[in-house]
Amino acid sequence: MMKIVKTTLVATLAVSLSACSEFLEVNNNPNAPVNENLALSAKLPAALVSTVNQETGQLNQIGAFWGGYWGTTSEGVNLFIDLKSYNGPAIRHQRDGIPVWETGYTTLLYYQLIKEQAQTEGALFYAGIAKIMQGWHFMRLVDVYNNLPFDDALQGTRHPTPRYESGKTVYEKSINLISAGIDDLKKAPAGVGPGTDDILFKGNKGLWIKFANTLKLRALLRQSEANNQPYITAEIQKIQSEGSGFLGVGENAFIQPGYLNTATKLNPFWESNYRTVQGASTGNHQDLRPTVFVVQQYKLRNDPRLETLYTTVGTDYKGVLFGNPNAESQYNRANTSAFKGPQENGGRPAALFKTATQPSVLLGSFESLFLQAEAAQRGWIPGSAKTFYEQGIQESFKYMEVAASAFPAYNARPLVNFDQAAHKIEAIITQKWLALNSISSLEAWNDYRRLGIPAIPNSLDAPSPTARPLRLMYPESERQTNNDEASQQGSDDIIKDKIWWTP
Repeated sequence: MMKIVKTTLVATLAVSLSACSEFLEVNNNPNAPVNENLALSAKLPAALVSTVNQETGQLNQIGAFWGGYWGTTSEGVNLFIDLKSYNGPAIRHQRDGIPVWETGYTTLLYYQLIKEQAQTEGALFYAGIAKIMQGWHFMRLVDVYNNLPFDDALQGTRHPTPRYESGKTVYEKSINLISAGIDDLKKAPAGVGPGTDDILFKGNKGLWIKFANTLKLRALLRQSEANNQPYITAEIQKIQSEGSGFLGVGENAFIQPGYLNTATKLNPFWESNYRTVQGASTGNHQDLRPTVFVVQQYKLRNDPRLETLYTTVGTDYKGVLFGNPNAESQYNRANTSAFKGPQENGGRPAALFKTATQPSVLLGSFESLFLQAEAAQRGWIPGSAKTFYEQGIQESFKYMEVAASAFPAYNARPLVNFDQAAHKIEAIITQKWLALNSISSLEAWNDYRRLGIPAIPNSLDAPSPTARPLRLMYPESERQTNNDEASQQGSDDIIKDKIWWTP
């Protein structure tokens, strides 16, 4: 793991919140010396922004390609070639790869600094948040890499070659860390804690605890095929005993740090995938397209979200083939559907692109409700799976700018109606997949690896017809600094090596 000395990273947290423009200035020198005793109220928002930027950026991009949502136009045939061809060595490349490991551990260190300072100051609310978010990031890293350092991680030079632990062990320790965070929140004195510096829940302790429980439920459902039911049952009982429940209708984990309609300060998902501050279409907006498969799935259900997601070609919606190596004219920009935003929607917000200053999605209410639907259908939690399922669809409609009045007719369709579904779990996961499209795409890839739902076509540029990516390879930076530990973890094969919870 990168040998990062803590003081090197304090500067990134030393971003003043006195003005939005200062907070969102990402081009400041991260190595400039700063006061290490920066207030927690300044460190917390910077850490949360780092979390959501990774979630909606690199992780969402990987999941969107491998989870069946995105392909590229014929003009963009040479774009994202590593993701389309499952080129593990290129993806992990130190210079041109996707630094999921490095970004994840850097953000974990941000929360470590917050946690240590909070514990010193007796600031239990901040300590609790830091523990919950560390649990989030450790499990995210397991989802992508499997085995990794936990106990020896984040110790600076104390453990320059940190010991790896199994992905299963890291999951269990992460869930315990989240539970400890909940305990800290409950013990935090009323009126003492973050306010507007908590850019996620504005110091709402109840929502933080519901969010934490939702993360634990997500982690337990990830293990549904891992032959680990006694552990799952015990942890579900702990959640039920705690009593706060999960994020429900209207309870979203959205982050709005103060985006501005100014260069480098726009919502990053918007600025990367839709429009520049001058209103020009970005390269990704020009060449990213929905797959034929995702368009078909919306069409099969006469799904009104299709209209708010994409533009039409004539009167129809046209996708591309994922990994198509040929520059065929039927898949070029003019003949395929682009993402819809206000400029293509009469100035109105669309499903994914609403305004340049829209909040970033860390975890939507729709995802939480589909998690609860699956857990209820499996008999893990009380409540009606049908109710959670229908609420999940309605919350997705709300987010994707579909009128609430469209739900009854949609819900009556045979491929949608829960009562008519022969395979309830498949129905839940399919609707979850339709709701997470380009929002929390990594979860779609996680569900596919776990359950094989939906039946996403393989890349036409895959190494073989049956080759599918199961994980990322450990990065070159790790191989250079901790190779003895990394080499003990197996073959490090993107196609063959499974995450511990993968059947």
